[in-house]
Amino acid sequence: MSASDVQRGGALLRIWAMLIKEFIQLRRDRVTLATMITVPLMQLFLFGFAINTTPHHLPTAVLMQENSDLGRSILAALRNTAFFDVTAVSDSEEEADHLLRAGKVLFIVEIPAGFERSLRRGDKPALLIAADASDPVAAGSALGALDQVVQSALSRDRFASGTPAVPPFEIRQHRRYNPAGSSQINIVPGLLGTILTMTMLFFTALSVTREVERGTMESLLAMPIRPIEIMLGKIAPYVVVGFAQATLIVLAGVLVFGVPVLGNISLLAGLSMLFITTNLSIGYTFSTVAQNQLQAVQMTIMYFLPNMLLSGFMFPFAGMPAWAQWVGEMLPLTHYVRIVRGIMLKGADLFDLQHETLWLAGLMLFAMFIAVRRFRQTLD
Repeated sequence: MSASDVQRGGALLRIWAMLIKEFIQLRRDRVTLATMITVPLMQLFLFGFAINTTPHHLPTAVLMQENSDLGRSILAALRNTAFFDVTAVSDSEEEADHLLRAGKVLFIVEIPAGFERSLRRGDKPALLIAADASDPVAAGSALGALDQVVQSALSRDRFASGTPAVPPFEIRQHRRYNPAGSSQINIVPGLLGTILTMTMLFFTALSVTREVERGTMESLLAMPIRPIEIMLGKIAPYVVVGFAQATLIVLAGVLVFGVPVLGNISLLAGLSMLFITTNLSIGYTFSTVAQNQLQAVQMTIMYFLPNMLLSGFMFPFAGMPAWAQWVGEMLPLTHYVRIVRGIMLKGADLFDLQHETLWLAGLMLFAMFIAVRRFRQTLD
């Protein structure tokens, strides 16, 4: 055997030994191994089962200005279609507007007073539809199906014209909050929450693990300070940073992309601070669980992925199956996207957004509680 063959054999043995060592380290690093397996599976199941770009069963309010047989037929036809889910029947225009502004419904179908009488006289009356166009993808397909829904109701009551091409009524659509269907007006407010989620999680997920890796944790533990005080002291600077980021994004959205701010800017600032603190608390929890900075980053990525896909930012929330909506309700970004779009595009007030505000406050308190408990376990 030549010397070159011996050298090649030795090199192969060293490479094999290094390969075995890496596999052993990977097996011991359970967080990295779990990330490599979980993230592809999560993407597969979320895109395969949870994401639907043609949403059905969209929440709808019916404003009944007259109590007639035809009105009840239209209501029944809406309930039988796959596109609409009638969640409220109202005779008050103010109540219906509140439901649309608060995001509890995506459509208001208004049956005006005298609709049946005008139809009998051949006056071709108008059926009024108000759609929440802040999410144009969710509204578009349902509005296209509405004509056939009403036609079926009219045919059952024998009001349909003998010529199907000329219906005996007209549908007047009012696309509220985004009449032009601009994707920028829809996306930019959602980007505010997405960017804040990503940056706030990364900032604080590394806070405790960085102290451990630098060897400064021992001096921190020797100080007469409680875990809650350490956590608040660590996240306070990032609250200021996050608020500065939010201010820059809102200014860019208004000045560059023409996104309106119809609501109270002070309310937007206050609820943004609540959202920022919630994400910082969650990131701090990750930092107390992770053993090093790499694990903290991996946890952040695993948490950020469902936030982005299930919050209603990229895909219509109402088009997701029930289990995906339940998961989405547990994520802060879901509620913040509704808050930002509600304030900026709809002029919503705190009464309209009370549900989302309570959810955010509850998630923040829960995340802080878990973070303090985890940090106490770290101290022990």
